[in-house]
Amino acid sequence: MSVLLLEAFCGGSHKQLVDLLKESVEDCVSFTLPAKKWHWRARTSALYFMQAVPASSSYRVLFTSSVLSLAELVALRPDLARLKKVLYFHENQLVYPVRKSQERDFQYGYNQILSCLVADVVVFNSSFNMESFLSSISTFMKTMPDHRPKDLDQLIRPKCRVLHFPIRFPDVTRSVPISLTTKIVAGPQQSLEPANVTPCQNTLQNQPVSRPCGDERGNLRPLHIVWPHRWEHDKDPQLFFQTLLKLKERQLSFEVSVLGETFADVPDIFSEAKEQLVDHIQHWGFMPSKEDYLKALCQADVVVSTAKHEFFGVAMLEAVHCGCYPLCPRALVYPEIFPATYLYSTPEQLCKRLQDFCKRPQLVRQHVTQVNISAFSWNTLGDSFRALLGAESDRKLTEEHMS
Repeated sequence: MSVLLLEAFCGGSHKQLVDLLKESVEDCVSFTLPAKKWHWRARTSALYFMQAVPASSSYRVLFTSSVLSLAELVALRPDLARLKKVLYFHENQLVYPVRKSQERDFQYGYNQILSCLVADVVVFNSSFNMESFLSSISTFMKTMPDHRPKDLDQLIRPKCRVLHFPIRFPDVTRSVPISLTTKIVAGPQQSLEPANVTPCQNTLQNQPVSRPCGDERGNLRPLHIVWPHRWEHDKDPQLFFQTLLKLKERQLSFEVSVLGETFADVPDIFSEAKEQLVDHIQHWGFMPSKEDYLKALCQADVVVSTAKHEFFGVAMLEAVHCGCYPLCPRALVYPEIFPATYLYSTPEQLCKRLQDFCKRPQLVRQHVTQVNISAFSWNTLGDSFRALLGAESDRKLTEEHMS
């Protein structure tokens, strides 16, 4: 096996990427840790992999996410230092949202900086991820009391590149009733644009499905809103549920599905919201299978992000693929992926958009979403990942770029 895949937190998008690379790239072997206790994985996984990974002369490339402290692993296993070391950033810790700067744990960001310094290639899943990391290094290092290193970003930047997270979009036509998979393309669409926004005019491939406004009986269904994110504070579930409760207070008709992974510490707002929104709930909690998850997405009309910490957003793109209209913050990575039509700037704007959709759900169902999801598909990105995991040719390209 020539490609060594290491993942210290094998869940969610991290697991998706490892599984996809194992399936699609020749000569891969993987060693992973379950997606539990992220803080402990970030601190101690190098020790685990030091013992778990057998010595082998056949390894040529080491690919790992930035959860692992690559610098520690290379120091503990000098035999791995000779490999082409590829570090993939799903997220970075330098801009993780904290209430006070004193609450930021210096070690996590510091480990990521050290990992970049020992890596041969540093890959980010979005431009926002890369630039927010590199531009924050100098400020981050100023938290040291003295003897601060200088210009680390200039040492790291030449190694960096953006390679979007690759999604293998499934065929979802079997996940919903035939009557709900008909794309409405005849005739002009009624505008869903907020004021002063120009719609995206791109001609797109792999367009998601768009559903008619009635069910099999021809009855108008309430707007179905889905929130498919990790049940953690950085996804700001508080804002999402506050918005839904405002819709409820205004006696608007809607349904909601709250999906996504849960971990040991679930914010209290979830149990509180479940009790208050019980009459509106369609699905609640992590779905037992990927097929069930996709079915739930296909049944929804609008997918909402309220994230305060997002560097790509696989769940949002999967929901768009399943026919959902996206609503995202005008911040973080979202403007890089979604046209302005689908962005909101304030909680009030989010509430207003959802309120309008509750009153006229047929407009959402007839809307053809203008998001080029094919740009993020494995079919588009697969060759770039295969080249990235090629040992010699890509190492030469990297050396030429740095010289």
